[in-house]
Amino acid sequence: MRHALLLLLLVFAVDPSVGRTEPLHVFAGVVPIRTFVEKIGGEQVDAHVMVRPGYNPHTYDPTPRQIAALSEAVLYIRAGVPFEHAWVNRIRSANPAMQVLDVRSGIDLHRMEVHEHDGEGGGDARSRAGHDGHQDHHGHLADHTGDDAHHHEFDPHVWTDPRLVKHMAGAIRDKLTALDPEHDKAYARRYRAFAAELDALDRDIRSLLDGLSDRKFMVFHPAWGYFARAYGLIQVPIEKDGKEPGPRALTALIEQARREQVKVIFVQPQFSRSSAEQVARAIGGRVAAIDPLAADYADNLRRVARQIAGAAER
Repeated sequence: MRHALLLLLLVFAVDPSVGRTEPLHVFAGVVPIRTFVEKIGGEQVDAHVMVRPGYNPHTYDPTPRQIAALSEAVLYIRAGVPFEHAWVNRIRSANPAMQVLDVRSGIDLHRMEVHEHDGEGGGDARSRAGHDGHQDHHGHLADHTGDDAHHHEFDPHVWTDPRLVKHMAGAIRDKLTALDPEHDKAYARRYRAFAAELDALDRDIRSLLDGLSDRKFMVFHPAWGYFARAYGLIQVPIEKDGKEPGPRALTALIEQARREQVKVIFVQPQFSRSSAEQVARAIGGRVAAIDPLAADYADNLRRVARQIAGAAER
C-alpha cells in the first residue's frame, strides 16, 4: 500500500496534469465562440469572453479585470474581430505562455461588403462582392500585428455560417484534447453532438429561406456575409468601415430601397440605428434587430432566417 502511494505521488510530480480536477480556463473573443467552447468543453472548461454582451467588438476595450484574468488562462480563441488587432500585444503580455487558437485558420475568408458611399462610385448603392479565395494560415495572435490594415479588410463573422462552425468546432475539440488528453473521449462525444445540431440548423435555415424570390436584405453593418453566401442571399449594407453614410449615399440607399421594395432595415444592437431609421422612415418601412453576437447561437440563426424570410415576403 505504501509503495502504491509513493508511485502515485511520483506520477503527480512528473505530470501535474494527471488527475486534474480544475477546469481549463479559456477565453474567447466574442460570445458565439464562447458558446462553441462550452458546447464541446462541458464541465472540463471554464469559458470566458472578452467582448461582453451588448458591447461593440469594433471599439471594445477589455477591462483591467479581464486582462488580469487572462493570466490564468491556458487558451485564447481568436476570431479576428477589430478589437483584437488593437489589443493584441497587451493580451499576449498578460500571459505569454497562453496558447492561441485562431478559428479562422483554414477557412476561405472574404472581404467585408461595403456600400459605395460619397466619393466612391458617386453614391451608387451597390454592394461590392467580397470573396477573393484568401486562405488564412495564421495560428498565433501576434501574426496579425504587422498587417492590420490588410486583415481589417476581411469579414471576421465566420460563425454566421453553421457549416464553417463545424470546422471551427473541430479545431476547438482538437486544441482542448491537446491541452487535456485525459478527457479526449468527452470532447469527441460533445463535438459529435454539436456537429449534429449544426447539421440540423443548416437544414432548418435552408427550409426557412427556400423559395424566396427576393434574395436581398438591407443591413446597417455588413456582419452577415458568410450567412448570405451560404444561403444564396445578398446583403445590402448601409455603413462602411463603421462610418455613417453621407447625404448622397443615404439618398442613393433610399432610392434603392424604394426601387427594390425593401420594407425592413436590419440593425445590429451594438451599432447606431440613426441611418437605418432615416432610410426606414423615407420608405415607410421599419427597423428590426438581428444580432450576430447572440449567445443562443442556433435559436438566434433560426430567428434571423425567419426575419429575413418575413421581410422578403412583405
